Amino acid sequence: MAAASADVVAPVAPGRLGEAIPARDLMTYLDGLLTWLDDRRTRLDALDTAAQATAESERYTPDVVLALSVWQSVRTRADELLAVWDGGRVTEVERERMSQLLWGRVDTRAGAPVSLPEALTLCDAMVSALRTRLAFDPDTADVVARLRGVRAALVRAEDLAGSDAAAHERVAALREREQRLSAQAARGGDVAGPLAELETRTAHAERDLMVAVSQRRSVARARADAQATAAALEAREPALHALAERCRQEVTHPPRLAVPDVSRLGPVPEQREALDAYVARLDAVRRALDAAQDAYSSPLRERAELRYRLGRATATAASNGRDASPTVRAGHDEARTAVETTPCDVALARALVEQYEHLVRPLPGGPGGAR
Repeated sequence: MAAASADVVAPVAPGRLGEAIPARDLMTYLDGLLTWLDDRRTRLDALDTAAQATAESERYTPDVVLALSVWQSVRTRADELLAVWDGGRVTEVERERMSQLLWGRVDTRAGAPVSLPEALTLCDAMVSALRTRLAFDPDTADVVARLRGVRAALVRAEDLAGSDAAAHERVAALREREQRLSAQAARGGDVAGPLAELETRTAHAERDLMVAVSQRRSVARARADAQATAAALEAREPALHALAERCRQEVTHPPRLAVPDVSRLGPVPEQREALDAYVARLDAVRRALDAAQDAYSSPLRERAELRYRLGRATATAASNGRDASPTVRAGHDEARTAVETTPCDVALARALVEQYEHLVRPLPGGPGGAR
């Protein structure tokens, strides 16, 4: 079996779920992802060839197929990313969509759905486990070396188990079987069959624990992101309440949108499903805050714009002599009163300013008018 290049590593995923990742970071990640996909397919093809050449190829076929299915899931998601990327022609909306594809769930058929970076880690773990098992095939290595490999895998599994009591119990049962086989082998017994089964079970346990650890880390990152987002949204509330109160005081017929209370969402959940639902509600709150801010700031912005337009029209009237007309002066006074009155009827002010702008237009043949 040819050794694969050691310098092709899984690319580091940029950004986080829901944010518009910079285009340069996305381009770098896609380049690394495509290189990784080509390299891992080469490795898996080589492992498949090596597995088929062994005396008991059926022992390895399920794991090779599973690793290939994980690789194919990554390939499919990469194609989706490339379709949205469209050669780099991406707006903020497309870049946010790519972050959802990158950090969202990928069904790898190897347990619970994981994110794309976790799927890469899982595939690499499977490739590593397959290489280790094939290196200790009964046709190429002795029982002592194979048992040593099992013990090393069990140590890694114990480290991965962390504080999970059920996982420790599963690893302890495997270690007990390893110790019995070691004792039987030391007495000269034939352990080829049981050892092959133990190797398979140990590889599966290590793979499952890798997935579990990856998912715990993913949940921890997602919780931290959700907490940061909730804190940022909650920090917006006082200013938005002040804006809403100012709008109610300064304009007639203000919007009647409530300012969402982020704290009513409660604490950030720890379980994945509840956390996903919390993040969805958090996004709804963000959209509601944005809508409230736009609604309350819009009439205030328009009032300020009307004041500017009135001033510009007044200057125009002075330059072309229209300010001498009683009708124009009356129009100016009406518009100015409407704009300056608090609370301001923005719709009325808009109509009167537009009327004044019409009145100050130069007359034909007069200063500034057509001749």
